[in-house]
Amino acid sequence: KLIQLDAKTGKRITPDSPITALAFNSSIEASYLYQHEGWYYLFVNWGSCLEGAKSTYNIRVGRSHKVTGPYLDKDGTDMLAHGGSLFLGSTADCVGPGHAGIIVDQGTNWFSCHFEYDGTRGGTTALSLFPLHWNADGWPEVDISQRQVQTLIASERHRAR
Repeated sequence: KLIQLDAKTGKRITPDSPITALAFNSSIEASYLYQHEGWYYLFVNWGSCLEGAKSTYNIRVGRSHKVTGPYLDKDGTDMLAHGGSLFLGSTADCVGPGHAGIIVDQGTNWFSCHFEYDGTRGGTTALSLFPLHWNADGWPEVDISQRQVQTLIASERHRAR
């Protein structure tokens, strides 16, 4: 769902301000909007999480020229009608990618997510980063072989702040 917030308060503009549905699936969550070259890209998670190696979590994407939609997948199916092109799924070692994000650092686009189960790390989870590319048709792509893992451990010094 999309709702406009007050820039000063971070709250809904009015109690009855419109709510716009952008996508539908019975297990959808963790939505993320990103604007790139005239398109709004909507990333969402489908499937079940918190099941370790049995997770069915995956990341889907659709795009629109308007922030309010409609968001269509690569086949032209509206994400309100269960559309959503598979963007990132599980591999043998990395299961259940979730919670998309895009970071731009020194001109490089990075796609961030976590995996519910990371067999390369003994089943633990960590932030995964991928160089993000845009194909000739304007769709985002990552190559799982270019995955970089970032361990997020807070030091005692940072916890004390």
